[in-house]
Amino acid sequence: MAEAHQAVAFQFTVSPEGIDFQLSHVAFKEIYLSGLRSWKKKFNQLRNGFVTGVYPASPSSWLFMVTAILVTQYSRLDPSMGMIEKIKEHLPVSDYLSDQGMNVLSAATFSTGLWLALIMTMRSILKMLLCYHGWMYEEHGKMSNTTKIWLALVKIFAGRKPMLYSYQASLPRLPVPTLKDTVQRYLESIRPLTTDEEFQRKTGLARDFEQTLGPRLQWYLRVKSWLATNYVSDWWEEYVYLRGRGPLMVNSNYYIMDYLYVTPTPIQAARAGNLVYAMMLYRRKLTQEEIKPMMIHGCLPMCSAQYERMFNTTRVPGLEGDTIKHLRDSKHIAVYHAGRFFRVSLYYNGRLLRPRELQAQFQSILGDPTPPLPGEEKLPALTAADRDPWARARSTYFRSGMNEQSLSLIESAAFFVTLDTSEQGLKMPNPGHSLDAYAKSLLHGRCCDRWFDKSFTLVVYRNGKSGINAEHSWADAPIVGHLWEYAIATDAFLLGYDANGNCKGDADPNIPPPQKLQWEIPQECEQVILQSFIVAQALSRDVEFHIFTFKDFGKGLIKKCRTSPDSFIQLALQLAHFRDKNSFCLTYEASMTRLFREGRTETVRSCTIESCNFVKAMMDPTQDDSARLRLFRVAAEKHQKLYRQAMTGAGIDRHLFCLYVVSKYLGLDSPFLREVLSEPWRLSTSQTPVQQLELFDLENHPDYISCGGGFGPVDDNGYGVSYIILGEELINFHVSCKVSSQETDAHRFGLNIRKAMTDILTLFQLKKIIPASDGQ
Repeated sequence: MAEAHQAVAFQFTVSPEGIDFQLSHVAFKEIYLSGLRSWKKKFNQLRNGFVTGVYPASPSSWLFMVTAILVTQYSRLDPSMGMIEKIKEHLPVSDYLSDQGMNVLSAATFSTGLWLALIMTMRSILKMLLCYHGWMYEEHGKMSNTTKIWLALVKIFAGRKPMLYSYQASLPRLPVPTLKDTVQRYLESIRPLTTDEEFQRKTGLARDFEQTLGPRLQWYLRVKSWLATNYVSDWWEEYVYLRGRGPLMVNSNYYIMDYLYVTPTPIQAARAGNLVYAMMLYRRKLTQEEIKPMMIHGCLPMCSAQYERMFNTTRVPGLEGDTIKHLRDSKHIAVYHAGRFFRVSLYYNGRLLRPRELQAQFQSILGDPTPPLPGEEKLPALTAADRDPWARARSTYFRSGMNEQSLSLIESAAFFVTLDTSEQGLKMPNPGHSLDAYAKSLLHGRCCDRWFDKSFTLVVYRNGKSGINAEHSWADAPIVGHLWEYAIATDAFLLGYDANGNCKGDADPNIPPPQKLQWEIPQECEQVILQSFIVAQALSRDVEFHIFTFKDFGKGLIKKCRTSPDSFIQLALQLAHFRDKNSFCLTYEASMTRLFREGRTETVRSCTIESCNFVKAMMDPTQDDSARLRLFRVAAEKHQKLYRQAMTGAGIDRHLFCLYVVSKYLGLDSPFLREVLSEPWRLSTSQTPVQQLELFDLENHPDYISCGGGFGPVDDNGYGVSYIILGEELINFHVSCKVSSQETDAHRFGLNIRKAMTDILTLFQLKKIIPASDGQ
């Protein structure tokens, strides 16, 4: 094979005539260009590290500072108040420099010290300013004078033209809530879900914990918060994700869909070529830190730490717990098609392959008639099922030889690509069913055609539709969503396709073809693979999805009701759930804590006393609409308060989780914590944010909208609900549940959500807060 010959740069043979050297100039050129690219990357990393390290100042400001001090020196002014002379006296090079040289060196030394002191001062002031969260609790559209002054100061000290990680050192640490506040908020959250007797019992457990074991655990947690960058994130990653022994597929991984109404090209290889190229452009921007940090109100930075492991990352199974393996760089991707694995190089002659060249690589794979090797076709099922069998198989059958080399190529790839043999997307005559099938395909596929351990798998279908399946431990969904928004926007609006649907541009015919990975899988390993496949299949068959587009009204009309769109939807979900099950349940809504360094998520307990009062009023025919609307306002305000508390580090669940971890380290048992962490989340919800509106032109291209993404149900008898608010008039919902549950039905719950949304809007129409014609 061509790639095998080019992999050998230097050969020699010994014969009676002497030693015959054989040099491959092509291979040496590739090695040289690869090394050059590597050094360029290291230089860029050093440069970016320096620029980020001195932010909010800039390297040019140092030159300005030195010049200003030297000018004042020659003007016979001494802004250092004698410090420059002191530095001059103690310089160790006084015997080698002239008096003028000593003056310049001592002034430069003083200027550098002053410059660094100013940087540290500005960072400290910015960190203190970012600790203020009073702005979040003010009424929308009304800003106090205090907040105006604070906002002006933030803009002054935040600097200009930040890089991706410029604000990391200025972000405050996640605060540890007081034990009393957390316990009180917990008891308040469970009150509508328990009987009087049960509530009294749990209150007794909580108060006993608060007065006995709690303070000791709290002390250890405070010590950790002083020593660690974030007192939650490392334990959350390890114990919630990496220590989990169940399947990643359905239970942990999530998916993101393509455009809802548009497929830029029906040619599978072309779509894969453009998307992979767009993702590599994103990786280049990520490496060079050119991606702008996410900001609230255009000036309040959010933590960017989760971006670091987006590419070149895989989750490695272990018997007690998994680990995350991240490489600095990777020059290839791993591709799966029709039961075969391939390695596709991303670079040739020191440059990134162009879209048309990537299309040719994928087309070569699609046209390859080679059948799968024994055990190869279902090999990815090991990553889909329970972790322990995969860990044992990996250590037994993939530790040496051909299997180790091929597995290493998969795990070291920039990311994983599946060229799926099916067709998915919105299809007539049954669009609802087609979207449900699309969701299931992205989440689990055939259970053996996604590498669920990779940071993400790009799935490209035979009809050109695409999507992402992402592993959850290394980062949360908004991070992958940011990549996906960039990729599909770059694909459709910047790269585009020619009249025949192929990638634009030309291809170099000398680029080596993809390398097919080789395996020697023994029959014992095949049995393990088959067992994992059976487990994964059973899991995939038990998950049900219902994806629907809510077009009756959207964010624009909800804002006319003077309420938060998220609160509106969350209260609609509470009403829908009660109609579906005739009961209330513990509800999980994901909120981000990225206002703090290395922050990830916190839980908003959306089922509150106030929301239950509103739902009861909606179900009570004796209640009038004025009372219902008043209760809605109270419930929405309560939800907003809980969301703000979660965002500002005053949530409940991460604090209790960390206290539980401390108790386990100390070998102590807490009936209260054990009971809290065993409570089921029967309704798990999450909003998918749209983060880069500037990439999309919904006015001129209204069909270019994403369908959002979703996840599997958290509880066997519960629902998982993800929603994305698109523009002013559209909301997409992704509902999941277990087929085996007698209590749930995704389509039924979807109908209840539609009705609940409409019924709540009707309250505002009846009270003439908005016209009755709106939302029709």
